[in-house]
Amino acid sequence: MMSLAARARTLAPGVLVLFGIALFSRGFATVVPAMSPLIVAIGCGALVANTTGVPDWVRPGLDNHKLLLETGIVLLGVRLTIAQVIETGPMVAALAAFMVVFGVLYMETVVGRLFDVGKRTTSLLAAGASVCGVSAVLAVAGSIDVDETDITYAVATILLFDAITLVVFPLVGDLLQISGKQFGIWAGLSLFSTGPTAAVGFAVSETAGQWATITKLARNTFIGIIVVGYAVRYATTETNQLNVAQIWGRFPKFLFGFLVVVLIVNLSGPSTTAVASIGTIRDWLFLLAFVGLGFDIDVDELRATGIRPVLLVLVHLVTVSVLTLSLVLSLF
Repeated sequence: MMSLAARARTLAPGVLVLFGIALFSRGFATVVPAMSPLIVAIGCGALVANTTGVPDWVRPGLDNHKLLLETGIVLLGVRLTIAQVIETGPMVAALAAFMVVFGVLYMETVVGRLFDVGKRTTSLLAAGASVCGVSAVLAVAGSIDVDETDITYAVATILLFDAITLVVFPLVGDLLQISGKQFGIWAGLSLFSTGPTAAVGFAVSETAGQWATITKLARNTFIGIIVVGYAVRYATTETNQLNVAQIWGRFPKFLFGFLVVVLIVNLSGPSTTAVASIGTIRDWLFLLAFVGLGFDIDVDELRATGIRPVLLVLVHLVTVSVLTLSLVLSLF
């Protein structure tokens, strides 16, 4: 087993790169206030990754951005009160459940057939677009028998729209002039992956970022149900048993940490200073994580996706976005 000192030396170069780009992004956003540091961070990471490339000795530290993101999400629980959960939580949970079911059925029964995309690819895209992006794609792929090509197409397509929505949704939000809470819930119900959803929300406002993340987490909890559902569906032709260990391995366990933090905060009532300090730490964790998200954007991989899966997901995204926006505007 690698010693703590050896692991620190392995991670240090990549972590320093994350910090360097994060500091630049913070400074750039200060000079150009219209630009969110989170968007700058993702853009810089993608620019470096697709121009100079990423040396192997830097990669271990960069790959920890997922842990940073999950830790930041857990710390979001500091600002969530039981009163907010009671006021809006049940409605958000109901909307999340409805949109997951609608999204999967819509893609499987309507859009997938319209564009004649393969059955397995459609299932992977339905899970990714309706639940939690690449994580859901990989989780479903782990429970049914799919080709590597199907996984690659699905992952590349989801990542393409993660990148597009990072730019488009904040612009649309500004045009709509809706409240931060409304925008956050709308983004949380519509977008695919947790990181980009949080980035889009916080690019608009603190309130939008909190509600976007909380709503997205509500959708994420359905990953286990979706995986089991697809495993059962394909059981007669793909496999004779459900791999519970694989499902648990893919389940986003940081959700439990988020709920624990919410419970502790509401029971203990930390001071305003403590909440502010934790908020600062959370903001830096998000900024570092979004730099890492940028490094995960591979332009060549996105080019190789092909047009039909892209059109399928585009129609799904537009339909779901319009539907969820109308629901949010009427309910909140």
